[in-house]
Amino acid sequence: MTLYGIGLGPGEADLVTVRGKQLLESVDVVYSPGRLSRTVALNHVPESKIGDLEFPMTRNVEKLRAAWKRAAAEIAPHAIDGDAAFVTLGDPNVYSTFGHLRRTLDAFHPAVDVEIVPGVSAMTAFATALGVEVEAGAGLALREAADGHAPTGPDRMILFKVTDAPSTHERLVEAGYDVKFGRRLFMEQGETVITDDPSELAERDYYTLAYAEKRGVTTESATAAFGDGVADGGHS
Repeated sequence: MTLYGIGLGPGEADLVTVRGKQLLESVDVVYSPGRLSRTVALNHVPESKIGDLEFPMTRNVEKLRAAWKRAAAEIAPHAIDGDAAFVTLGDPNVYSTFGHLRRTLDAFHPAVDVEIVPGVSAMTAFATALGVEVEAGAGLALREAADGHAPTGPDRMILFKVTDAPSTHERLVEAGYDVKFGRRLFMEQGETVITDDPSELAERDYYTLAYAEKRGVTTESATAAFGDGVADGGHS
């Protein structure tokens, strides 16, 4: 039958899409790669329906490949004989663990049909949380900034995995950027923090992102700005 890769959104249970919720309720088993995604899924399915998978906390490539091979072997029979889901925070195709599983299934279990259900990603939800408008015509780059990394170049960037906010902030400011941070945006687990003060984020947290914009950058608006006292149709 089918394995559904379902994006759960940034972490709040009611930000799962309607399609995602319907499929979670209809499949035979829901696999979760971690505690946070499991917590969100439990808002929509009973615990008896959850299939947990174990992955080692390591960067050793061979150990990780072995873990994904075991996961694929566990999931494949359920996805062939019935319907199963693998859930991730955010979107399954955007910096997600689901890509590892999909490639492993393609290599060792090609009979498994896979369907992706997109989810709201923190990389898009950031604009609402941080009060940022990315106007039509404006460029926006997505970069990883773990361990104090501070990529530069584009006028506007979303940086994710900002695990050393003070170091990233210092380097970006020196390069001419204004920076605003968001931690655990739209997540039920942990404290949500929105700030332009990196000292508030000295503690490392994988779920931290930043919006960086070059000082003085301008964008021509797609529509003319309305002046004070001007109503629709140009009548005051």
